[in-house]
Amino acid sequence: MENRKKSNSEFIPVFQKAFLKPKYWGAWLAIGACAGMAMLPARVRDPILGGLGRTAGKFARSARRRAQINLFYCLPELPEQQREAIIDQMFAVAPQSMVMMAELALRKPEHVRDRVEWHGKEIIEGLRAEQQNVIFLVPHGWAVDIPAMLMASEGQKMAAMFHNQRNELVDYMWNAVRRRFGGRMHARNDGIKPFISSVRQGYWGYYLPDQDHGAEHSEFVDFFATYKATLPAIGRLMKVCRAKVVPLFPVYDSKTHKLHVHIRPPMEDLLDADDETLARRMNEEVEIFVRPNPEQYTWILKLLKTRKEGEQEPYQRDELFPKK
Repeated sequence: MENRKKSNSEFIPVFQKAFLKPKYWGAWLAIGACAGMAMLPARVRDPILGGLGRTAGKFARSARRRAQINLFYCLPELPEQQREAIIDQMFAVAPQSMVMMAELALRKPEHVRDRVEWHGKEIIEGLRAEQQNVIFLVPHGWAVDIPAMLMASEGQKMAAMFHNQRNELVDYMWNAVRRRFGGRMHARNDGIKPFISSVRQGYWGYYLPDQDHGAEHSEFVDFFATYKATLPAIGRLMKVCRAKVVPLFPVYDSKTHKLHVHIRPPMEDLLDADDETLARRMNEEVEIFVRPNPEQYTWILKLLKTRKEGEQEPYQRDELFPKK
């Protein structure tokens, strides 16, 4: 089923009558619950969501096992008990961040802006004053969409690439929320050219550097205590878009109910770097953001799926955190 309207430049989600069929009723209930929670004060909902998230994390065995394996490889210096605590907190942060995104979609942005602190915002304000093209390098955090939505709500044109969700209703709703204040969404299936075109037209790009795209075009470079197949595409994007690459990472604090958006200076050392250096620098920025805030990262992704020849994929190692 086609759930979008395709133009030459962007992905536009379109509501389908089929979304009213019984097979989507469960998704509607979840969406309704999320919307209801979004209308509660954050100080009331965050403890509830945190508890629900931790409980769900105990039963989401496959997702939890992927997180356990990722942390086993990436942060082996931590004792297992501490890694398990990080995973529990990750599952708590996930719904808290998602409901903040829902709040931003349902209410005026001023309601959310009061609970957002930008660290290094003068960096992007300077780039805006210079009329520079910008690509944000954004690791996979649970609140990853919120900074882009906030910037769009302030009038900044934003563009991002994304993967479609398996559930078509969730895919429609998620992308409709992302486009709440305008901006462009580009499906990865459509290739990278539409994204490049948007950045060259003055849209600020949002690029997530830590997905596994396979070995063919990737470099095997250090990633925390292990290595990762990393696509060094940011170098090409920087050149063809004539853009500054600015690392950014959102961190949700459930104690203060605030989102902290951390921005680092532009990566000026990328222009003449080779692919291996580019890939490593991208991973280095991920590490700088994630090490102090490991619970904010989406450790449930198959980050380490592609391995060097002759090495077994970590998630297929039955002896690691055996399924019960």
